[in-house]
Amino acid sequence: MAICEHLSKAGDPSPRTPEGCEECLATGGRWVHLRRCLDCGHIGCCDSSPGKHASSHFRMVGHPVMQSFEPGEDWRWCFTDNTMG
Repeated sequence: MAICEHLSKAGDPSPRTPEGCEECLATGGRWVHLRRCLDCGHIGCCDSSPGKHASSHFRMVGHPVMQSFEPGEDWRWCFTDNTMG
């Protein structure tokens, strides 16, 4: 199985808000798990979180690949191709 083009070209930007979800921190929200955009470093919360800010970031700006920002996890997800890498 070939890796999708987005996953193969994903970067490794520094997290913009390493202390937590960017939007939740701004609004006092809470999160379950965190995801880092591999295009711009945006930190957003997962879809199990009330805000679902990681997938919202993809829909708003179109950055296709995010990576788990949880300790001990390094999996990545491409929203465009619905595939894990």
